Amino acid sequence: MRFVAIAITLLLGPRLFAQDIDKIINAAAVERTERVLSSDEMRGRATFTPDIERAADYIESRFKAAGLKTWNGSDSYRQPFTMVRAALISATGSLDGEPLPEDHIVTISASPDLSIDEKSGYAVYTMKAGSDFVPEILHYAHEKTNALVLVDTSFAKNFPRLARFTRQQFKSDRSVIFILTSASPTRYSIHVRQEVTESKLANVVGILPGTTRKNEIVIFSGHYDHLGVGKPDAKGDSIYNGANDDASGTTAVMMLADYFAKKKNNERTLVFAAFTAEEIGEFGSQYFSEQFDPATVVAMFNIEMIGTESKWGINSAYITGYERSDMGEILQKNLKGSGFTFYPDPYPSQQLFYRSDNATLARQGVPAHTISTSKMDSEKYYHTQGDEIGTLDMDNMARIIKSIALSSTSIVAGKDTPSRVDTKQLR
Repeated sequence: MRFVAIAITLLLGPRLFAQDIDKIINAAAVERTERVLSSDEMRGRATFTPDIERAADYIESRFKAAGLKTWNGSDSYRQPFTMVRAALISATGSLDGEPLPEDHIVTISASPDLSIDEKSGYAVYTMKAGSDFVPEILHYAHEKTNALVLVDTSFAKNFPRLARFTRQQFKSDRSVIFILTSASPTRYSIHVRQEVTESKLANVVGILPGTTRKNEIVIFSGHYDHLGVGKPDAKGDSIYNGANDDASGTTAVMMLADYFAKKKNNERTLVFAAFTAEEIGEFGSQYFSEQFDPATVVAMFNIEMIGTESKWGINSAYITGYERSDMGEILQKNLKGSGFTFYPDPYPSQQLFYRSDNATLARQGVPAHTISTSKMDSEKYYHTQGDEIGTLDMDNMARIIKSIALSSTSIVAGKDTPSRVDTKQLR
């Protein structure tokens, strides 16, 4: 009889496991969570508003209910950091005595009065014609030391985009100055004056300590900020609810926290993170990522916009940077027979691997990837007031979140370790 009982248990194990996950991650539970985050009461969760603080309160309450530990043993799940806003007053400069137009100078600096020349000790880099603009700029923007970057004039149309890096910045002693020029000067002089103000922000982070491999970290993340309140549309709607972008990803993070906390069998430490300030430059994930030794981070599942069907329909999603590690292959192996498929990113020209919260750790070699279903060439409600819960497919969202949970099983258990990202390919 005992043999029969064991045999029945083995046969029913996967089915019972599936039923177990269905009790935690299902369309009704997903909708309850999504509905709170994307409600009009949250007023679009814009950074630096009381609205995003209410969203953070809700995420904190969910992490606490799941029994997660706080970040670094603090009394809060919030991970605070300081930002500065720099409003340009004036920018003047010269290269080898030739004056520079003000709009050929862009500065990432928290200094209200910055003056440098060739004797200031700045590292000087040249961004040549033909460079891949976005990843190259991001690389220099994350320089750890003072730097002067000479950007070739072939990028004149793209150069104004750099202004996004100047509006909000981390409080730091580091400065990076971008100059639009084709010259290779031996002498230069730059003087920038700015009005600088400080503000506080916070990610929301919960920890589920591992057992036998607690020093090895697996991250599940999404960003909880959105665009807030703007000009009313034709229907009089002024709230950018951000139901898909990215209340859907943050909902997934909370559901996964509930699931793994109830399972209680993670060998590796799991970190659940809701990032702030993604929409203004991915600052939350940058700060978060810098708190880790990248060598300890085994994998990062960043979840962004999973509320609509992918281009392949239901039961599918794509992984940015799929070819940069074997993480996607591991996930797909764990989903064998499930009917769910993870595809490579179908929008390589949009460089999504660099445009979400996985990017900072990926640049340090971590197999950090974003999972999404967003049709980036035709997503009707992207960054509009129409991104509301009524446009999302809750059943499919639940299937995606369950598939992330199941596909990560061998990584969470320490049985699989994804290959590292080759950092030489990231520029």
